Amino acid sequence: MANNSVAYSGVKNSINEVNHGGDFGITLAELRALMELRSTDALQKIKDCYGDVYGVCSRLKTSPHEGLSGNPADIERRQEVFGKNIIPPKKPKTFLQLVWEALQDVTLIILEVAAIISLGLSFYRPPGGENELCGEVSGAAEEEEGEAGWIEGGAILVSVVCVVLVTAFNDWSKEKQFRGLQSRIEQEQKFTVVRGSQVIQIPVADMVVGDIAQIKYGDLLPADGVLIQGNDLKIDESSLTGESDLVKKTLEKDPLLLSGTHVMEGSGRMVVTAIGVNSQTGIIFTLLGAGDNEEEKEKKDKKTKAQDGAAMEMQPLKSEEGGDGEDKKKSNMPKKEKSVLQGKLTKLAVQIGKAGLVMSAITVIILVLYFVINTFWIQKRPWLAECTPIYVQYFVKFFIIGVTVLVVAVPEGLPLAVTISLAYSVKKMMKDNNLVRHLDACETMGNATAICSDKTGTLTMNRMTVVQAFLNEKHYRKIPDAESLPENVLDLLVSGISVNCAYTSKILPPEKEGGLPRHVGNKTECALLGLLLDLKRDYQDVRNEIPEETLFKVYTFNSNRKSMSTVLKNNDGSYRMFSKGASEIVLKKCYKVLRVNGEAQIFRPSDREDLIKRVIEPMASEGLRTICLAYRDFPAGEEEPEWENENEILSRLTCIAIVGIEDPVRPEVPDAIRKCQRAGITVRMVTGDNINTARAIASKCGILHPGEDFLCVEGKEFNRRIRNEKGEIEQERIDKIWPKLRVLARSSPTDKHTLVKGIIDSTVCEQRQVVAVTGDGTNDGPALKKADVGFAMGIAGTDVAKEASDIILTDDNFSSIVKAVMWGRNVYDSISKFLQFQLTVNVVAVIVAFTGACITQDSPLKAVQMLWVNLIMDTFASLALATEPPTEALLLRKPYGRNKPLISRTMMKNILGHAVYQLVVVFTLLFAGESLFDIDSGRNAPLHAAPSQHYTIVFNTFVMMQLFNEINARKIHGERNVFEGIFNNMIFCSIVLGTFIIQIIIVQFGGKPFSCTELTIDQWLWSIFLGMGTLLWGQLVTSIPTSRLKFLKEAGHGTHKDEIPEEEFNEDEEEIDHAERELRRGQILWFRGLNRIQTQIRVVNAFRSSLYEGLEKPESRSSIHNFMTHPEFRIEDSEPHIPLIDDTDAEDDAPTKRHSTPPPSPNKNNNAVDSGIHLTIEPNKSATSSSPGSPLHSLETSL
Repeated sequence: MANNSVAYSGVKNSINEVNHGGDFGITLAELRALMELRSTDALQKIKDCYGDVYGVCSRLKTSPHEGLSGNPADIERRQEVFGKNIIPPKKPKTFLQLVWEALQDVTLIILEVAAIISLGLSFYRPPGGENELCGEVSGAAEEEEGEAGWIEGGAILVSVVCVVLVTAFNDWSKEKQFRGLQSRIEQEQKFTVVRGSQVIQIPVADMVVGDIAQIKYGDLLPADGVLIQGNDLKIDESSLTGESDLVKKTLEKDPLLLSGTHVMEGSGRMVVTAIGVNSQTGIIFTLLGAGDNEEEKEKKDKKTKAQDGAAMEMQPLKSEEGGDGEDKKKSNMPKKEKSVLQGKLTKLAVQIGKAGLVMSAITVIILVLYFVINTFWIQKRPWLAECTPIYVQYFVKFFIIGVTVLVVAVPEGLPLAVTISLAYSVKKMMKDNNLVRHLDACETMGNATAICSDKTGTLTMNRMTVVQAFLNEKHYRKIPDAESLPENVLDLLVSGISVNCAYTSKILPPEKEGGLPRHVGNKTECALLGLLLDLKRDYQDVRNEIPEETLFKVYTFNSNRKSMSTVLKNNDGSYRMFSKGASEIVLKKCYKVLRVNGEAQIFRPSDREDLIKRVIEPMASEGLRTICLAYRDFPAGEEEPEWENENEILSRLTCIAIVGIEDPVRPEVPDAIRKCQRAGITVRMVTGDNINTARAIASKCGILHPGEDFLCVEGKEFNRRIRNEKGEIEQERIDKIWPKLRVLARSSPTDKHTLVKGIIDSTVCEQRQVVAVTGDGTNDGPALKKADVGFAMGIAGTDVAKEASDIILTDDNFSSIVKAVMWGRNVYDSISKFLQFQLTVNVVAVIVAFTGACITQDSPLKAVQMLWVNLIMDTFASLALATEPPTEALLLRKPYGRNKPLISRTMMKNILGHAVYQLVVVFTLLFAGESLFDIDSGRNAPLHAAPSQHYTIVFNTFVMMQLFNEINARKIHGERNVFEGIFNNMIFCSIVLGTFIIQIIIVQFGGKPFSCTELTIDQWLWSIFLGMGTLLWGQLVTSIPTSRLKFLKEAGHGTHKDEIPEEEFNEDEEEIDHAERELRRGQILWFRGLNRIQTQIRVVNAFRSSLYEGLEKPESRSSIHNFMTHPEFRIEDSEPHIPLIDDTDAEDDAPTKRHSTPPPSPNKNNNAVDSGIHLTIEPNKSATSSSPGSPLHSLETSL
């Protein structure tokens, strides 16, 4: 393409003037006005006001070729005048808001009410004298009891405050962590600009107006600009205009490039004219920002928005709460139960609470009846008016005993234990490269039964390297030495690769000493450039000799061509063209091949078949991607070729070489996959690459084992098998395939979503499958959202993928997923350990309080003592048991699955077994303690007598038994050695020790408030001895085989299918995937904004009428892609579609794509440097399908 080089004057000098306050020749308002125009209007405006693009450059004081000087003062000045390239994010929740959310927990509310009543009653002083007719009241002790009465209520409130603060602090630190990660992600998003004649990559946020940006296919434009020079540039502007057709950008017709749009083909350079809030995307964000506050009230969206959705806050079409932890309980609408554990715990807590309520009610009723019958029936006293306050006080005392029983029964340590355990795991998981966005994902991961993983970048290193080559009729298994190749072949290879790779692709020195060189730009092109470096040749010398501006014509890579060609004009008027592309496509166009001596020789179709069998197929079977390099000369004497006639130009080529490129498997992956399989987790690979490559990589990873009965299918075949004659997906058909499926190749994102949904909804196995999915592209959004746990890649992942995910892998590494499984299982076990301990305490305490109250009219364990046992032991125990570190042994058992109860038979046996021992000890002490220890009996003491030694011994022994039982609770699967690994957990040791010391202080110095009195050394030793008995008793309980105890029930099951209300069952219709909703929300928003800008009422009306009709039918939105149809990509090839060997990864961004049969997909660029947005285009199967011309159609395509 000839470049319009127009002389521009004074630009270089003017760069220096900027510092002397020299103002720009164009204002912010003018630039904004310019960018709001389209095509011809914009051209006219540029012509009238500035002459041409170079006029705009000179007014912005920048050079179209050398860019800005990069002088910090100049950059700062530009940021002052034109703004920065950032759109401010939404404000995070304040700590107080998080506290308020934590307070909504049901158990906490019950406790708060009980505490407030108890406090109120403790300050209530009844009037009326000491009338002897009113029964025996010990007046002296009355005052003290009143003074100590408030301790109870106060203690409960303190415990509530603790729980709330811990929960809120966790949420707050999690949000802070996520924002930290978000800013890190934003800093990593880079773009290529020219500064001081150097092509450099800078963070998107550092771009300023006047920068010269280099753009290439796969880029998401970060700013508005005007085109300076372009090669075959086509842009998808559907996100802004809703028009699906690619817009061709040229200097003559339409030079304006807008932020938020995707480069689908070609490359070029633009001068940046608007950034941040002044760019087209920014303007729409600001329009939306205004309505932010009302939306806040409308919807409590629990998800921290990624910067993607920073301002995109809007009432979703069908709201669905995505809460963490406690927030779950607030949603009144049917929604799918996200966290298995949260569901089981809530259910269990409610069951225990109900039981406690019944027990406490019975206690109160029995006490009241006993008192009434005793006073008015047996003693035949009259009810006197002046006695009423005293009777009331009796009733209040009974009520407090009732509340105490309830408080002991309700395990308020549970929410705390869960929170502590999850928070601890999340913190530790951060070190294992797992950033957890939703707390419950961590525990769900422990139940995972299947992982559907991407190939590129997750199982492999995402560093393409050339490992084999076919040169001079010889198949080299290793890269040959440069000396062994003829000089002319080497020259052709070097100049062909250097010139015919995008100039934005290059290999930079490593960032750290001893690291690997950095690949910038297209991965496959970097592999070719790496080949030149291996041959000791420098591509940069060639590029310096032939700068990008002097290239005569560039046919950039696209999904139809599957090749890229560059034409050079020689000094003598002849032309030379270099081509590279998918080997089977380029070979068809070759009619010569270079021989051993470097001379070209005729290449017949039979030779080609031979070459495919001998070279290409063996390469593909080893999982290599093959690329053919070729060239063609156009002699000077002949007439000028017709450059637009591609078929004619791209023929009669001479083949230089065929190279095999591989993306090596990460070294730690095979071991990680082996661990998964041992832990009962099936790993499946879902990839866009061809089936041979996929199978080869899967074998290397250990997903496929020789001799096993497994399935490897392509997306096309998969779709054929799961759909009935009408083309609808049937669950029975999926059920036939998925149990054996290990590799799904050539798959579209829709296939991935279908597979995940099929496995989750399947009822073939007795356990419902729990599926984890990894994804990095925008198009993986729906699958990540549908999965029980979605893993997004922190480095290569796009913003949409991160937004839809639950956990972000900060190192993009599969072995981090195994760590997540370990932590998840550990959380589950920690909660079970805590439950086993907590329920033993609860059962014993409730029975003791209940029986004691009924037999002796007073609870042997006083309210404050109960609270010490209950609260401190709970809170401390939850800390101690919830922070046990995970061990490799966790990976040796099968996953628990969704319906496994929290409390297994073994645990139930332990709970009841230990309860029996403790009850026997407590009741023996209670009813025979005075004679055993030869002390005064504490039973039937007057209403407010001083604390007795008898009851203190009961309390002390009870606490000692709990302390030693805490050690027993460390093992829940019936292991004998309960001390194993105890010193690895210092928190546990220090808590047990700490509790023991506090217990000594309470007993010896607690006095009246704790109803204790000092004990002798003998009594202490007996208490400790009886406590240690639980350890020995534990060994006895372990010896009883669980299988014999058929009568034991399990508790804490998950929700069964039949218990789920109808609405939740039809959640497919009710619930829109979050990512899908984001996209839709995005569309609606673009439209709202654009409506104000461009008043496209026609489109909006069509949108309103048709889109919503489509929403009701589930099949009408089988995937995101129904909103993104690009008709121009539906090319019907005349040739039959055989799975060609050398197809590229659809997850990858190679410049060698072929028609992947289900969706022809445009190029995708997915490395961290580019913004890596994937768009996979799929023929629209939607019920709302519409003709390409219709306004609705234009909406569907907007992203």
